[in-house]
Amino acid sequence: MGVSLRNWAMAPLLALQQARGLLFPFVPVFVSVGIGLWFALPFEPGFGAYAAVAALVLAMAMLWRLGPELAHPLAVTVACVAVGMLSIGLRAHMIAAPMLDYPYYGPVQGRIIDIDRSQSDAMRITLDQVVLADLAASETPATVRISLHGPPPDLPYEPGQTVLTTVRLAAPESAAEPGGFDFRRMAFFNQLGAVGYTSSPVVLWAPPMGAAQVINRLRNHLSADIEAALPGDSGAFASGVMTGDRANITQAVVLDLRLSSLAHLLAISGMNMAFITTFVFAVVRYGLAFFPFVALRVNSKKIAAVAAFAVALFYLVLSGANVATTRAFLMVAVMLAAVLLDRRSLSFRSVALAALVLLLWQPESLTEPGFQLSFAATVALIAGFGPVQRLLTARTPGWAQAPLMLVATSLIAGLATAPFSAATFNRFTDYGLMANLLTVPVMDILMGAGAVAALLAPFGLAWPALWVMDMSSRWILCIAHWVAGLDGAVTPIPSPGPWVMPMMTFGTLWALLWPGRRGRLAGLVPVVASLVMWTMVERPALLISSDGAVAGLLGPQGRALSAPKGAGFSAESWLADDGDLAQPEAAALRPGFSGPKTARDFVVGGFRGEILSGKGALDQVAAACAKADFVIVPAALGPAPQVPGCQIFDRTMLDLTGAVELRPEGQGLRLIPVRNAARIWLGNRKVAPELQLNRDPARLAQGQ
Repeated sequence: MGVSLRNWAMAPLLALQQARGLLFPFVPVFVSVGIGLWFALPFEPGFGAYAAVAALVLAMAMLWRLGPELAHPLAVTVACVAVGMLSIGLRAHMIAAPMLDYPYYGPVQGRIIDIDRSQSDAMRITLDQVVLADLAASETPATVRISLHGPPPDLPYEPGQTVLTTVRLAAPESAAEPGGFDFRRMAFFNQLGAVGYTSSPVVLWAPPMGAAQVINRLRNHLSADIEAALPGDSGAFASGVMTGDRANITQAVVLDLRLSSLAHLLAISGMNMAFITTFVFAVVRYGLAFFPFVALRVNSKKIAAVAAFAVALFYLVLSGANVATTRAFLMVAVMLAAVLLDRRSLSFRSVALAALVLLLWQPESLTEPGFQLSFAATVALIAGFGPVQRLLTARTPGWAQAPLMLVATSLIAGLATAPFSAATFNRFTDYGLMANLLTVPVMDILMGAGAVAALLAPFGLAWPALWVMDMSSRWILCIAHWVAGLDGAVTPIPSPGPWVMPMMTFGTLWALLWPGRRGRLAGLVPVVASLVMWTMVERPALLISSDGAVAGLLGPQGRALSAPKGAGFSAESWLADDGDLAQPEAAALRPGFSGPKTARDFVVGGFRGEILSGKGALDQVAAACAKADFVIVPAALGPAPQVPGCQIFDRTMLDLTGAVELRPEGQGLRLIPVRNAARIWLGNRKVAPELQLNRDPARLAQGQ
């Protein structure tokens, strides 16, 4: 019995030993595990914690160097997890920048570094070199983002300009609900310390100076030239995919692209980078073939790889080197390096190397949808391309293989990215495959025409290529608009629990990367378990916005809102996370709340609540507490009235907790605040612990 148990325990280590030399693709997987564990911590690690993790890395290195060979894979695995935690911890402390501690109203001066549009379709500028009145430099955010609601400027905005205006600023908000998308965390890693708006004119204080923001200015000029040649939405779209400047793309176009599963075309990511580098590679390689004297004396394939790398690097810099573009560039760089070294250009090892570099350089990108979607598609295509190609070669005629391969690769990429898209955007685009099949080949034409236009523009001969770009953009936008308008174009999906996607991802990667066919089946266990967990997800019974303006009560017809307006982002996020396509105005008409709009009554888990609003809200708190178990009021009470058995959610408390989730638990209500962990992106804000709300015995005795 003892020998059998020992053999059973040793079996995994023996399997790992037999797979030596084939396990490198798992290195970024376990580095990701370490990064994910760091984000999941309920506290901010201190120097002692990082020192212990670093010591663990050294211990694993010693075990790998001096220990038995059987323990080597285990040592590398533990070391990778520890390195992931160290990389994200180091990154967080290296980029930490001030965030506003309180709302600010007054003058702001800064240099424009980015121009885009807000969700309300307003022009938006991001400033660095920020100066705020009466705020020390050590407390001033590194960058701020301002939506412009005032009159248009006399001169167009341009990166590098120093501007001055009067703004209302506040720190980036935390998640709309516990476990939801945390905008404040994302802003922290982008060094965005405040967001706000202005209705005042924006004054040009100084023009761009010398080489300051030269790349952003070049991008701005190229975008202006493209949009001048191609007016309207087609020009804005072409400019967006060629330069990354999406300032003039309207929200209606963006919405059509999202609902048709074509939003990825706008992101300067893997597809765009692949199109442009493939075009340059092919032009250089086959162009050299026209000159036999040269082609017979040089390696045209390697020269083409060098040229494609140079173009990819320029494209990276031109598009702003955001995370998606950087990730795509790393992938292309690894593949082109493989060509130069006479290695296989696209393999699990090359993808793993690109992922590892990015995770060690910008480990926070693990939490971003772009990272997840692009690597999911790439890994799935590498795994599925070979088998599908062999199947089509053996069973279909030659003329049909190319279109069928296009369909198959689109299907593989769509299936691989569907869970991540559903978890992030809470929707499945039913006709996304059709939309991609109709537009992706045209996107290749658009990118190629853009490259040709850039080459011919100095000679005044770019108009044919620009015409092709215009027609291609119009086709893509037409397909997006048509597909988005089809009945049933979108199926809503509720948000998964916190462990669903990590389990699904790890299981899928294990099933694809493990070298042994029998061992791959083990990966199906966490995949199936995660799907079951997703179907059993339980949404919060009640959600309260961080400003106390709106509450959302889950009922048989979906989530009812206490008001049709107010806390718009939170209300829309709650409905989306529920897998609900209703607009806030429609959700406010659902049953669940009663009474006048200034005093809405409701019941959750047997507890009576009331949400107050309007100018007289503060005066109604005592009366509301006399009949309710808890009261929500979007104002600071100061010394709160003492009413036994009544929990008051006023602005002072909500500033501490952030948005609040209430779940029935036992005989009470469990109160879960968003800010329930002291993390570095929350700065000096206090932590709000979870609470348990129980019925007051005195009230029960009185029958209340």
